[in-house]
Amino acid sequence: MSVVARNKILKYLSKYTVITQELERAIEESTFFRSFKKGTVLLMEGEISNECYFILEGCIRSYFYKDGEEKTIEFYTEEQAVTPSTYGTSTPSTYYLECLEDTITSVGNPELEKETFRKYPQLESLSRVIAEAVITKERESFTQFKTSTPKERYLNLLKARPGLVQRVPQYQIASYLGIKPESLSRIKKRIVDKK
Repeated sequence: MSVVARNKILKYLSKYTVITQELERAIEESTFFRSFKKGTVLLMEGEISNECYFILEGCIRSYFYKDGEEKTIEFYTEEQAVTPSTYGTSTPSTYYLECLEDTITSVGNPELEKETFRKYPQLESLSRVIAEAVITKERESFTQFKTSTPKERYLNLLKARPGLVQRVPQYQIASYLGIKPESLSRIKKRIVDKK
């Protein structure tokens, strides 16, 4: 594991726990990395999901098709975990995961997790703490999204993730916000005109 990769993972984990030498060793021994080219589809609708990802560099988008149109669910960037909702089950995925940029991730699978948790029980309790924090954040995000106007959603996105709008195509941002690209253009114009 490179020093940079190791430091990024430890920095992320330090938000949730004190990093001990034993925890560092557990991370070193149980983590492996893969690089994916821009455009790589990591998961397709209908496939069984046996991998989860922690992004060190890059951007992954989840989306599905409705009436022949792509609907963006989420964008994942550095220091975010991507765990498909059907991960580790025999239920087929209802959406796609695609790399929007060249992406480097640590990769997990159910067998590796089981073995790692057996060897390092503290990692299992840590992963539970992180999962609970992520779920809470996603719920808050979802509630805010559902109670916001499209303009408020866009402004919230700019505030929470300012760099994202430069990294992904505008039609995907519009889809994520639940609006058409033309509507997003009008919102952006109104914001600029107001300044």
